[in-house]
Amino acid sequence: QERLVESGGGLVETGGSLRLSCLASRGIFAINTIMGWYRQAPGGPRELIAIITGGGSVDYAHSVNGRFTISRDDDKDTLYLQMNKLKPEDTGVYYCNARRYSPSNWELWGQGTQVTVSS
Repeated sequence: QERLVESGGGLVETGGSLRLSCLASRGIFAINTIMGWYRQAPGGPRELIAIITGGGSVDYAHSVNGRFTISRDDDKDTLYLQMNKLKPEDTGVYYCNARRYSPSNWELWGQGTQVTVSS
């Protein structure tokens, strides 16, 4: 069964750091798989935070650019999100996402991990 399992969330003070991990079941990581992290703040929509392609190209939301770093280890089937200089507005549930557009559209979500940044 295809799965994405996030871990590493928790409570941290403003200015602190956390590293999120997303372990994928074997076969999900591939050159045509785009991996991403999304965040959903309380009462808000799910928003894209960072993505990384199979070739290693990355992109970030403006709100986290320069503070967060996305990376992937295909040998370990794991996606990471290093979060530094955390702010209270970074609080939310962080979701791991995998998607492909070829040979057909396909998408998978993890269950989410809570990150709370205290002021």
